[in-house]
Formats: sequence, C-alpha cells, structure tokens
Amino acid sequence: MARIQEDFRSAGLDPKHLAMLGYSEKLTLTPSAVERSDVEALRAAGFSDADILAIAEVTGYYAYVNRIADGLGVQVEEWFVPD
Repeated sequence: MARIQEDFRSAGLDPKHLAMLGYSEKLTLTPSAVERSDVEALRAAGFSDADILAIAEVTGYYAYVNRIADGLGVQVEEWFVPD
C-alpha cells in the first residue's frame, strides 16, 4: 500500500489498475483535460461502461467530500494522516 501511495506507476500494479489510477489522477488534477480517449483506454484495459461510471463517480465524490471538508475547516482525525 505504501508503494502505491508513494507512486502507483512504479508499485508493480497490473495494467488494468494502472489505467484506473491514471484516469482517476487525471480526473482529479485536470478534469477539463479528460477526453473520450481516456474512457476508451479504460475500456481497452477491460473495464465495462458500468465500471467506468463507478470509477468516475467515486473519484468525483472523493474530490467533492474533500473540498467540502476543506471549505469548512474540518480537521482530519490523527489516525488518518499518513506518516
């Protein structure tokens, strides 16, 4: 898990998981740059349309919740903060 947190690209993950995390990273950091080809890459990696929808929903929801928490000054519990 620590290797994934540090750099998922060099953590030894299979191509399907790399595609999912790469898409999630792009959707998080540069959402306006996501293109049809990014979705097609997920399909090519073996994800169904329902899977892709779930990936986008979870990624978007995570971003939403974090922005709400940040915007309200919610403090993260100490056990949750990585070392």
